[in-house]
Amino acid sequence: MTTLSPENSLSARWSASFILEKRKPPIDKTEWDGFFDENGHLAKSRDFICVNILERGLHPFVRTEAWKFLTGYYSWQSSRDERLTVDSTRRKNYKVLCEMYEKIQPLLENLHRNFIETRNHIAYDLQKLYDKDPLGNVLIDKKRLEKILLLSYVCNIQAEYQQGFHEMVMLFQLMVEHDHETFWLFQFFLQKTEHSCVINVGVGKNLDMLNNLINFLDPLFAEHLKGKGAGAVQSLFPWFCLCFQRAFKSFDDVWRLWEVLLTGKPCRNFQVLVAYSMLQMVREQVLQESMTGDDILLACNSLIDLDADELISSACMVYAELMQNEVPQPLKDFFL
Repeated sequence: MTTLSPENSLSARWSASFILEKRKPPIDKTEWDGFFDENGHLAKSRDFICVNILERGLHPFVRTEAWKFLTGYYSWQSSRDERLTVDSTRRKNYKVLCEMYEKIQPLLENLHRNFIETRNHIAYDLQKLYDKDPLGNVLIDKKRLEKILLLSYVCNIQAEYQQGFHEMVMLFQLMVEHDHETFWLFQFFLQKTEHSCVINVGVGKNLDMLNNLINFLDPLFAEHLKGKGAGAVQSLFPWFCLCFQRAFKSFDDVWRLWEVLLTGKPCRNFQVLVAYSMLQMVREQVLQESMTGDDILLACNSLIDLDADELISSACMVYAELMQNEVPQPLKDFFL
């Protein structure tokens, strides 16, 4: 049996605790403010806060500030005054980037064909983006969103624009008030999640590890996926590209899962355990009906309106199961 480090043993117990206990109310503004001393330094440990976020989630009134810690926008060791300085610096740096972009835009248009193509892709994606709430009220400013997406493309060499980024950045815009916050939170989110949603960086690795996990925990299902269901797992890349955004019934559910991914609890690369849990939802149907790869993909795409807490709980159960076995080295390196 795998020998767990003290940290991983704690993670396994936290995971079991999350599964077995009825979830407490989310962390609200009063409780969040109580995590800080009179100078604005955190009086609770980072681990304490992250475990509570895993187990309970965040109230919408504290999500914006908490995410600034979770993403690395703020340092966990910062004081209130230091965070005011960070906000000011982020705002100024964003303004500098915008001014730089305006200056080089003509050069990009004339010399870089990829820039024109990417700008057209962004415009097309935003045109299709539904931007109203159930009452018909406009939720976002598409012009502001386009500017942030273009700036992100120009500045981020590791994460070129891909379809779906417009939906992800929209959720950041809905969460915060200012454009510089939207821009920086998205950049830090990509870094913190190890670019797991980026096609040419993390998505392929996620799919490979998902295959390895199925082989290890569910050999019968793995055998079907290698045979009649061949190609199904590799076709699930949109789950990772969008961080499962389209699988949930509300934006709050999406934010709930994303903030758990940001905590790094109960383990690294938790998104693969989430994907495994979703595949388990269609497992019996796949095996009973001896589905082909295309049919499996259709069944997976029908997984919508999911509840984030239930999915997180299922993924924590997978993690607890994993920790009870002798884990192969590739999986150990990926999750631990």
